[in-house]
Amino acid sequence: MAEPKLPSSADSEYPAGNRFRELVTHERPQERLGRLGPGALSDVELLAMLLRSGTVGHDVISLSTRLVAEAGSLAGFLSWNEADFRRFKGLGGVKSLQLIAAMEISRRIVSQRAHEAPLLNRGDLVAAYFQPLVRGLQVEKFWVLCLNRKNRLLKCIEVTSGTATAALAHPREIYREAIRASAAAVICVHNHPSGDPAPSSADLHVTRQLREAAKTLDIELLDHVIIGQTTADPLGQGYYSFRTAGLI
Repeated sequence: MAEPKLPSSADSEYPAGNRFRELVTHERPQERLGRLGPGALSDVELLAMLLRSGTVGHDVISLSTRLVAEAGSLAGFLSWNEADFRRFKGLGGVKSLQLIAAMEISRRIVSQRAHEAPLLNRGDLVAAYFQPLVRGLQVEKFWVLCLNRKNRLLKCIEVTSGTATAALAHPREIYREAIRASAAAVICVHNHPSGDPAPSSADLHVTRQLREAAKTLDIELLDHVIIGQTTADPLGQGYYSFRTAGLI
């Protein structure tokens, strides 16, 4: 008698069978969403709604289950890039880019709060406002926060988006946006993908330029804040404030 065949790693990568086909119609994610609303769907089911379909041998429920397990949670996808998604059978270039776009939409929704314009007059408040926006970013970005006379946010503008190590902006670009927004003051913000918010020599140089330009234009430079991660910050704060450090 032939020995039973042991499952290979490829066989166990996804659950056996077509899990989506096995579901009765009223238990499929789309039908559950229509009947019960989005809050009733699991993380796997929500992801399956975005993917819409799997591929031969890898149905959408099994694929979604595998993805969520690898990421640890939906929030884990915020740090994934196209190559991370394309490692999985059933995810081609189009679906991978769609998922990246969905993560970016989530990131921007969190940052664009609909309630009263936040008060941003201290480095810790700026850091708390930006942490959801920079989570998972692999490149350096530079923003200017345009504030009114009460230091409440008028507009948050992304000025530059660079490589993994550089995205500093010229004061001309920054104050052009402040003038357009009729800002009384500005706070400049950029992230360090490494997680360590300690300023580089380039950060110090551009801050000096911003400080001098502010005097000429009579638009107060309230602060320049570098956003990092608490776990990578030797001081344990997760951000660096030039004003707190006495450099503005």
